[in-house]
Amino acid sequence: MHPLRHPRNAIVVGLIFALTGAAYWAVQAIAKWHVDYAGVTMLILLGVATSILAYVLIAGSPND
Repeated sequence: MHPLRHPRNAIVVGLIFALTGAAYWAVQAIAKWHVDYAGVTMLILLGVATSILAYVLIAGSPND
C-alpha cells in the first residue's frame, strides 16, 4: 500500500515545521521578547526541506 494517496500531499509533513516556526515567531513578537530570527528561519527552512524529502521518498516508492 502506498503511504500517501498523492505524493503532492507530502507538503503537509513539512507544513508542521513551517507552522511551528511561524508560531515561534508570533509568540516572541506578541510577548515583546527579542525575536530569534535564526531559529524562525531554520524552522521554516526545515519545513521546506522536510516536505521536499518526503515528496522524493514517497514519489520514488513502489505503489504495491
